[in-house]
Amino acid sequence: MKQVLLLGDSIRMFYQDRVKELLGEDYQVSAPDENGRFAAYTFNSLRLWLPQFPRPDIIHWNNGLWDTAVLYEEDGCFTPLDEYIRTLERILRQLRKTGAQIIFATTTPTHPQKAFLTTDMPPRHVNADIRRYNEAAVRLMQREGIPVNDLHALVCGDIEGYISDDWIHPAPDGVETLAQAVAAKIREVEP
Repeated sequence: MKQVLLLGDSIRMFYQDRVKELLGEDYQVSAPDENGRFAAYTFNSLRLWLPQFPRPDIIHWNNGLWDTAVLYEEDGCFTPLDEYIRTLERILRQLRKTGAQIIFATTTPTHPQKAFLTTDMPPRHVNADIRRYNEAAVRLMQREGIPVNDLHALVCGDIEGYISDDWIHPAPDGVETLAQAVAAKIREVEP
């Protein structure tokens, strides 16, 4: 039985149960109970999470949605791009110590016409920022030989159908589409 560890933000939390169903009995799929939030939070939490999930064969991981959030207009994205990439490098270093096959997933877009969550107060997301952070992360992963699961492009294919009324998280069709893509990528890179 292959051991799969899913790491990431709330988007991961939406699709993880369906991924377990799709992969079936040949895979043991695990994930932390909590949201991986921004990259620095995930990095700090690895020291607690990884001992709970020893010896994964495959790790499917994302960070970026929180990192690209704009809390205060004058500050721009919550995590500056150079800091985001440096933190991804640090996460990657720790994940490699497990010996697992690692997959990085790009950050999904938000609804472009509805940049705020449910009020006129931040956080706000700008898809141009998400694309910029994804491009930098993909360059890093290519340089490091890490397969990329382009969930961003997938959701961009039908933002109206795949994103829920909160304008950020996946709707039921989005959950299914993301779960199918994650399960397929896991099967594709199986060690």
